[in-house]
Amino acid sequence: MGLFDRVKGAKEAEAKLSKEESFAAITLAAVAADGVITEEEANGLIMGLARMKLYSGYNSNQMGSMLSKLVGIVRKQGVEALVNQAKESLPKELVETAFAVAADLALADGEIAAQEKDLLTKIQQTLGISEDLAVSIIEAMLIKNKG
Repeated sequence: MGLFDRVKGAKEAEAKLSKEESFAAITLAAVAADGVITEEEANGLIMGLARMKLYSGYNSNQMGSMLSKLVGIVRKQGVEALVNQAKESLPKELVETAFAVAADLALADGEIAAQEKDLLTKIQQTLGISEDLAVSIIEAMLIKNKG
């Protein structure tokens, strides 16, 4: 291994997301689909994550720091890059859950914009979720968010 290979490896290790960051990244991507994260979307994201066992040890500072890191990735590299990075560290057992939470957040207003459709499709494909399962999850979230 050469000198620059070691430097590159160090940067790659720094860029790797934890499982908590990966899960949050997928959900953040859903609310950032249109390029804007409203206060309502941010609050919904934080409340949704805070209820999960995965984040039971996180205080508000840790949650804020994690989300700031992820928003920074979106600003520098874009939403798709964030999703691709998240895929690498997201445990198999959380893939479907992450997609379901992302779909729930994207469909919170009971509607889905073209950008949200495109991004949910990209997340579904990137995470390797079958189309049938993705459709079932989206249908359930549309029902959930009707009222």
